[in-house]
Amino acid sequence: MINFITRYFTSLWAFITSPFRALWRVICRIFPPREFTVMDTPRGNVYTFKQSSFWRFTKFCGKTGLILWAAWSTYVFVYHRPMLQQRTQELAQEKSAHARQMSDLQVYLDKFNQLTRDLNVTDDKILNATDLTDEQKEELMNNRLKTWGELDFLRTRLTEMFTNEGYAAEYTNLSELSAEFELTRAENEMLKKRNADLVTSMEQIATADIQIVDAVSDLATENIDALREKIRGISTTIASLGLTQQKLINSANKFSNPLVGGVYTPVKFDEELDPKYQKLADDLELWNGLSRLNTLLPLGAPVEKMRVTSNFGTRKDPFTGEPKRHRGIDFAGKIGTELLAVAPGRVISAGERVGYGTTVEIDHGLGFTTLYAHLSQALVTRGDWVRPGTVIGLAGSTGRSTGPHLHYEIRYKGVPFDPAKFVKE
Repeated sequence: MINFITRYFTSLWAFITSPFRALWRVICRIFPPREFTVMDTPRGNVYTFKQSSFWRFTKFCGKTGLILWAAWSTYVFVYHRPMLQQRTQELAQEKSAHARQMSDLQVYLDKFNQLTRDLNVTDDKILNATDLTDEQKEELMNNRLKTWGELDFLRTRLTEMFTNEGYAAEYTNLSELSAEFELTRAENEMLKKRNADLVTSMEQIATADIQIVDAVSDLATENIDALREKIRGISTTIASLGLTQQKLINSANKFSNPLVGGVYTPVKFDEELDPKYQKLADDLELWNGLSRLNTLLPLGAPVEKMRVTSNFGTRKDPFTGEPKRHRGIDFAGKIGTELLAVAPGRVISAGERVGYGTTVEIDHGLGFTTLYAHLSQALVTRGDWVRPGTVIGLAGSTGRSTGPHLHYEIRYKGVPFDPAKFVKE
């Protein structure tokens, strides 16, 4: 052995460390030293760094260790954590069952002691009382038998509790049931009180509801009458156009634009409810329709100082002297007199028109438009939205005109009609 060591190794230490050196050579072949160069571009310096085999092997071992630790942690978290949660839940259930059993045991023992005392009292009465009647003796014996039956039941339950590991009480918990009974009774009393208060509140609400509905109904009726009165003067003109007030109201509720808002959605109530609610909803719908109708219809004069110089209908043509149909109303005015929009709408044309000169035409919805002719200047352009009172242009004498004035037309679906009632509403 010594000859072998001295023949192949320089010393005993070399012999002992040879396996480690062999392993290190393998590691060096797997992780040979490396060099890498870094250039500091701004300064032009070049730095060379070396990584030894030991450093590379150490980094490899560190990374491998981290990966193994992460894998093991993930495994423990995924597999063992649900098991731990399950065990914790089972333990909590066992503790809860044990608490219920101990509570039942205490209740049973208390009941057992009470029944034992009652049995002793009954036995004493039977044995020592000498003046008992047969009926009283029979009653005492029946009580004794009943007490014995209850004691026998409790003995059975107590025996089962101490001998059966899987014991589960037939009743949840006598003490808990008693407490729940008391809580339920108290809650019932509270609910009765709250129900009485609720009934009182409902009566007050019902009274207030009647008062509110009546007040709103009266208000709606008054406003409906006022709005009807406002458009009553144009009823004959509306009829001549083949329209009815109700038809216009329905159209007004369905009409929408940025100036008057969106479509009105009527309210519908269950037929089983008090009819007064549906009547109120119908009145509100009518009120809204009439209000919109009064807003949308071109009612009123287009000038502040109204002086009519020529009405709608047949007249002598100022140029030829021959009878000719006049399609609007002429208002006297100086050049530059401000002309006003009479209802909200959108300008659909503004510019020159043959015979009319400079004109502005406004669409008010529901099929109604207004036309202003012979203007010296239009102050709006096509597409503009105008409100009542907006100055849309200035009076003039452009087009086929004999002098400064405003030619004003109201049209329904493009056909002019006598606007006198609309202007004098």
